[in-house]
Amino acid sequence: MAGITAPQRTRKSRKPTGKPNPPIILLTGPEKTGKSYEAARGSGSDLIGMTYWIEIGGTEGTADYYGRVPGAAYEIVPHDGSYQDILDAIRWVNHQPRVDGKPNMLVVDSMTSLWDMLSDEIAMYARNRAIRKAQRNRSRLPTLDDPVVIDSDLWNRAKDRWGEVLWLLRRHQGPCLLLARTEIITAFENDKPTRNTTRKVKAEKNLPAAVDAIVDLHAIGEAWLTGVRTLHMEIQPGETQRFHDFTIDGLLRRLGLHDAAESRSASELRPDAELQEHGQQPQQPASRPEPARPAPALTGEQAAKLVRDALMHPTDPENALRELREYHGRRSLTAVKTETAWGVMSADDLITKSLDHLKTKAEQAQVQADTEDGEQPGGQQDSTGHGADVEEPTDADEPEPVDEGTPPPPDPDENPPTPERPEETSEAEEPQDLPRPRPAQVNKVNKVMAVLLTEAEIQARIMGMTMQEHLEPISGSDEGAPPPMTKLRTYVIEHRPMVIGLLEERGERDIANAYRLAGRPELKIAEMFATLYTDLATVG
Repeated sequence: MAGITAPQRTRKSRKPTGKPNPPIILLTGPEKTGKSYEAARGSGSDLIGMTYWIEIGGTEGTADYYGRVPGAAYEIVPHDGSYQDILDAIRWVNHQPRVDGKPNMLVVDSMTSLWDMLSDEIAMYARNRAIRKAQRNRSRLPTLDDPVVIDSDLWNRAKDRWGEVLWLLRRHQGPCLLLARTEIITAFENDKPTRNTTRKVKAEKNLPAAVDAIVDLHAIGEAWLTGVRTLHMEIQPGETQRFHDFTIDGLLRRLGLHDAAESRSASELRPDAELQEHGQQPQQPASRPEPARPAPALTGEQAAKLVRDALMHPTDPENALRELREYHGRRSLTAVKTETAWGVMSADDLITKSLDHLKTKAEQAQVQADTEDGEQPGGQQDSTGHGADVEEPTDADEPEPVDEGTPPPPDPDENPPTPERPEETSEAEEPQDLPRPRPAQVNKVNKVMAVLLTEAEIQARIMGMTMQEHLEPISGSDEGAPPPMTKLRTYVIEHRPMVIGLLEERGERDIANAYRLAGRPELKIAEMFATLYTDLATVG
């Protein structure tokens, strides 16, 4: 097949440096074979500036106790046990400066607990998915004793999150020491079990291939070098060597840490580039922030402007504020002082106050939307019978409010009839018990009813059923007649959380976030879902 033969951009080749990368070492072994002890003893090596210890999993809890090991010199990096906070702890370590020009070492104890946590996450996700499916099909909900199948897409999600951790470890400008347990399992040959046994690392199966050296501790003081990538020692490919008098310091010297480059040389793959070539965007951004590049320094005015721009986000101001905090970090934002109408405070406190402001405004909009009578609170009737517009007092110190949706119009069934004035009724007309409905009010009510029916149609499509099946619980005896507007509005609002969960499963996070902030009712519901359903028409 013919293709392009001419180069598309200018390149410049370079000579190899001959310097090894800062090594990533995997220290494995069964329980109680001295893995954490050797890591603590090796933290005092004179090749290391400072050692930072990230402990994952609370089953062992040896980080504090092993501080009394002779020669130990490390600091513990705390986290709250969540995946995102563990990632942020690694980012924090990557940003720490060198001590006396020597690289810092990162110890992760243990990678086994990290993989167990990711496996538990997808198991819980699969069970929640099975419960939602049973609710959608109106079948029996699975119990804790019922097995739940973990689909391949969930395993791919766990591997992606695992790869995020390794991606950050490769950005660490110093050696990394990863601890993991090994299991003794039955060896298989031609897919059949044998009498022999073998050792298997209890973690993601590709972890041994991602490291530079593997040391397996069979017992205390008995270490075997089972795999290594180095030119500073004599060893044959595939050879397993007994490592006499094993220490982390001795291993770092054999791997040539004293000659290593300051940062790891790695060429990351970009699977999203193919989509960008065709003008498409991946559902989940594959690009990750560079941990080695700190966020630019902010002034108070710049921070206040960024917060104000986030508040004015057209669809999801809350998420924009949280992304702003995640990008710059709490530590940096706390050091920036801002002067606003709320007073002098740090940029981090300003974001917190803005989030509280959004929450308060959303609660006020919900209270206003739940008012079912025909008047606004404190409103008055004008000469035409319509409620006069009453502006709520706004605090001049608050930032510009965000659009929180249009409150629902009054329900005509709940409005008291407005009698006609005597001079407007001629003697030739027949007397009427009720006044004629006002055309403007009828048109507004009809529009809201059509919007609610359109939202019900969208919910039915996303949940994989017909609109008639979706509205069956609130439909009356008259076949084909829509349910009352008040009951329909309550029904579609109650189903929003389920629909938002299904949208997030499909990767439609932008639509899910916009739908989460939708009005009650949302008059632009068809435009919100136009990218999913181009054939939407106002139902009713």
